[in-house]
Amino acid sequence: MTTGTNPLPKAALNRVVKVLVVDDSAYVRKMVAQMLSRSPFIEVVGSARDGREALALTAEMEPDVITCDLNMPEMDGVSFVREQMARRPTPIVIISVANQSGEHVLAALDAGAVDFIQKPTALASDRLLELSDELLEKVKAAALAPMRRTQATLAPVAARVSREPRPDGGRADIVVMGISTGGPQALKIVVPALPADMPVPVAIVLHMPIGYTQMYARKLDEMTALTVKEAAEGDEVVPGVVLLAPAGRHLTFRRVGGRVVAHLDLRPLDTPHRPSVDVLFESAAETYGGRTLGVVMTGMGADGRQGAAWIKAQGGHVLTEAEQSCVVYGMPRSVVEAGLSDSSVTLERMAQAIMERI
Repeated sequence: MTTGTNPLPKAALNRVVKVLVVDDSAYVRKMVAQMLSRSPFIEVVGSARDGREALALTAEMEPDVITCDLNMPEMDGVSFVREQMARRPTPIVIISVANQSGEHVLAALDAGAVDFIQKPTALASDRLLELSDELLEKVKAAALAPMRRTQATLAPVAARVSREPRPDGGRADIVVMGISTGGPQALKIVVPALPADMPVPVAIVLHMPIGYTQMYARKLDEMTALTVKEAAEGDEVVPGVVLLAPAGRHLTFRRVGGRVVAHLDLRPLDTPHRPSVDVLFESAAETYGGRTLGVVMTGMGADGRQGAAWIKAQGGHVLTEAEQSCVVYGMPRSVVEAGLSDSSVTLERMAQAIMERI
């Protein structure tokens, strides 16, 4: 997963972030510490070989952020996240081997981890250094995560909102959503709260590494009355179905006769993220015009700002997640500061706000 420019407010970087590194590999602990030490705003205060040792060191050192492996002896990463959140909620960034711990990554996020990064399978190589910029960015963002807020999002899903037919037939024919850091948890609040008779289709870009979106879509599908699936080429875009853009490909729309279908593409190649919220929003605006509702939620960077401008230019509407419920108030901030948000809504009210606009 690629990252964009530093999304953090300057004031956020004026304090040193204390980090504890947890991994059963001495080599990885050393490399992660070296990468983090590149920043004058980060201090590695210690390292641990497994979750049990990490619990003791966290109690002693009270780090601001913890980076954590998943596969460790004594106490694995998921168990550590659960126990740490019960003792003292602390921002945790998971660093896991690509595609080999998918279920565990999602479990760690459910338990309260803020974000995750893919670790190359060939550990004894320079490829680990390629993670450096992404790691620094995510650790700095995690340091700002409001942990009480994050824990609240893990509470049972809010009651499903009702749908009252609008006399004017509604104002949107599609809902397109963009979300990143904190997204896996937030979507489990919003999507299951949407009614079974959702009158319009939903399409989502969630920034995740390749190999996780299909698995996440299946998990989300189990929680909702709607059908949630990873988008495939040619999928018909219809009410009651939520399409999740597959990691590594952009999701756009095409009209084929009287139908709208999904199209997946590697292009454009110059976007900071693939899939891109901007690309999804622009395609929705071109396909559905002013009857498009865009929703920009928690995440780093500014993906979605340009797309929101396209939606607004066509006469559509844009909702943003309110700062107080975001894990990282980056993407919504960029839309609000550009004057493109019609309303800022907390996570718990987002499903209701969506229904009020369709």
